[in-house]
Amino acid sequence: MTINVYFPAAEAKEAAKEFVEKIINDADKVEIKQTPPAGGGGGMASSDGMRVRSEGLDPWVLLGIGSARAQAAPDITIKTPAIQAIQARMKQRFDTVLRAGFDSGALGFTEDGLVAVRDPAKLDLKDRVAITAAVADENRDRNAVYREVAVANGHPEWEAQIRAVFARQWIDSAKPGWWYQSGGSWKQK
Repeated sequence: MTINVYFPAAEAKEAAKEFVEKIINDADKVEIKQTPPAGGGGGMASSDGMRVRSEGLDPWVLLGIGSARAQAAPDITIKTPAIQAIQARMKQRFDTVLRAGFDSGALGFTEDGLVAVRDPAKLDLKDRVAITAAVADENRDRNAVYREVAVANGHPEWEAQIRAVFARQWIDSAKPGWWYQSGGSWKQK
């Protein structure tokens, strides 16, 4: 029996949005939205994040196979200890070092989901080494989180797609005035 599992783009976008907004937004401005499960209802999330069918017991689950429906529409989880540890480091780094770089225009989001020093002239000379080190640490954590999200969801082959979804979300969540790459050139939001 062959089961094709498609990349759940909508679920990945929602997971990326939740992750990114927690890092970028100030703590007092974060608004958590409850979203219904994809596929028009038919289920609810349990406390461990697994999808539970509301229309009754799925007999395939008893056999350890799982339903084709559940396998065809996997949820994207970002709630593993490794991912949450990375997210906490990224949030702390963003609030203490990187936010000022984005606000000044020195830093920008790249098309591949990373951060770059866009204009070093906008950094005080005394801050350049620290910010460059923070950008390197940030990019190391970003690469790790894209890999961890793919692995945590049982599909390491999704890493490039996860990265692309997150890259788009960093740009979508950027504040007005922040810089990002598009088509190889820098643009200001």
